[in-house]
Amino acid sequence: MKRILIVEDDIFLNKMLAYNLRSDGYGVSSALNVKTAGEELHRQEFDMVLLDINLPDGNGFELCSQIKFRNPDSIVIFLTANDQESDQIRGYEEGAVDYITKPFVVGALQRKIKAMFALLEHHKPTKDIYDDGRLFLDFSGQSATLNGKPVSLSPMEYKMLNLFRKNSGLVLTRRKLLEKLWDVDGNFVDEHTLTTSVSRLRSKIEADGGEPYIKTVYGMGYQWTGGETK
Repeated sequence: MKRILIVEDDIFLNKMLAYNLRSDGYGVSSALNVKTAGEELHRQEFDMVLLDINLPDGNGFELCSQIKFRNPDSIVIFLTANDQESDQIRGYEEGAVDYITKPFVVGALQRKIKAMFALLEHHKPTKDIYDDGRLFLDFSGQSATLNGKPVSLSPMEYKMLNLFRKNSGLVLTRRKLLEKLWDVDGNFVDEHTLTTSVSRLRSKIEADGGEPYIKTVYGMGYQWTGGETK
């Protein structure tokens, strides 16, 4: 089920949109201000956010920026009385895909939302999977098995494995790995953490004593030596 967050301080409009979108089969949450919207966004991710610009306790543009930073895949549509060209341009710059000025026809918005989701589903990328018959890695769903037995990996370990897998046969220097594993939230991997992380990862994906997947190239870095996918 697609989830939509409505951030609109007009109570009547908010309720009307919520009613109609629930009737269309979407999971809908509502917020009348930035504070409540922030709490909802912290609680769960939304596929789409319908967002007013002028809110009682803040600015929709700033909230849009936060939404796109937290979840770049969320679709943001501005619903606002502001019809200035400069506001529309800023809306798109903040990451919104559409800017709809009030008053608008709710039925037309419903059809637009349905069309947007259908288009995204049509262009949805195929699952990102590595499978050599021994090690199975689903990077999209973040699941892994070794010889059919589940392997517990952290988000950072999936990120590291995906980097190795996409550069199969190439030596990734420690510097390159450190650059690529830097997190957008400011969390970073240092030299010691990198060494420990690679060692821990090896212990998980090479636990059956088979051929190693990650080779240490002394003085340089690491190399993915895994086999071809099936």
